Amino acid sequence: MTKVKIAYLSSENPTNKKVWSGTHYSIYNALLKVATVDVLGPYEPKMRVLILKILNQIYLKLFNKRISYRHSKFISKGYAKYFNKKLALNNYDFIVAPAASTEIAFIETKIPIIYITDGTFASCLGYHKSLTNLTKKSIKEGNELEQLAITKSKIIIVSSEWAANSVKNDYVKYNAIIKIIPYGANFENLPSLNELNFIIPVVWKLFFVGVYWESKGGDIAFNTFKQLTDKGYNVELTILGCLPPKNIKYNNIKVIPFIDKNSDEGQEQMKAIYKEQHFLILPTRFDCTPVVINEASAFGIPSLVANSGGVAGHLKNNLNGFLINYDDKGSDYAFKIEELINMPEVYLNLRKQTRKLYEEQLNWNYWLKEFKKTISI
Repeated sequence: MTKVKIAYLSSENPTNKKVWSGTHYSIYNALLKVATVDVLGPYEPKMRVLILKILNQIYLKLFNKRISYRHSKFISKGYAKYFNKKLALNNYDFIVAPAASTEIAFIETKIPIIYITDGTFASCLGYHKSLTNLTKKSIKEGNELEQLAITKSKIIIVSSEWAANSVKNDYVKYNAIIKIIPYGANFENLPSLNELNFIIPVVWKLFFVGVYWESKGGDIAFNTFKQLTDKGYNVELTILGCLPPKNIKYNNIKVIPFIDKNSDEGQEQMKAIYKEQHFLILPTRFDCTPVVINEASAFGIPSLVANSGGVAGHLKNNLNGFLINYDDKGSDYAFKIEELINMPEVYLNLRKQTRKLYEEQLNWNYWLKEFKKTISI
């Protein structure tokens, strides 16, 4: 049987595990199991980007407004010029375009487009830091590009109901099939169930993961840890991926600023760290659908996550953790953890449920199975 032929259309390099938290890499590798996949990127219209970066600085100085140059027609047309030539070189059954609304908005093709996204321009406008304080023209162009991408797509795969609702409510001109499929865990070497040791801890280990301390709510995670410590609970906080502010000094805090996920050694280091943890705390200030929830779930680690954006696409309340009020500064996180510390059997059952949800839905095999159903292969 001849394999489906897919053009992977993105300005990013999907073989790089660092890009989009490894999601490009995982989607690409999943597709390779069922299709021949040609990677059309990476590509950046450098001169166009440089011009808009300069223009952005001028607007900031003169008007205190910003241009989202990644969501501009000028950039989009530069992508189209490049990718139209690439698409003309082969016959493809599908174009798969993850997080690529700007890249596909102006391409000219009759090949069915599968647009994959975890959040639209409209849903992220004023929510993501990079999409705040924009000029009216930049907002207009960003929405127009998203609309063009949606209109041109045959299938739109989103990772949460939040993203799906934005496609349906913020962008009306579409005939696409809209399918919600959660992402998987972006680890290549995940533990089997037999490798996980679900026992009542002596030291309860709290886990905070993020490259950016402020945008991931690091202060709230620290407040949670401090409140539990001040109440006399034997807790430890591990911070992975960033350096906290210098004033964050306390006993029982471990800081691991960087691990290279591209290396086998880095994957093994992360696996060893995750296996030790008991709660993931993610008071994120902005997120579409963080895959760290899925990664924690693979290790049977319940997550406590700020109820924001599309996090409910991966965090199923009371199944693999808990959605916490966005405005909470640490008290509700600490209360829920304290409750489970004092009900250890309930906690152990929650760990089992968390791992079960990963096995059933929050993995790339499930994503691929649903993807295949959607395109009927």
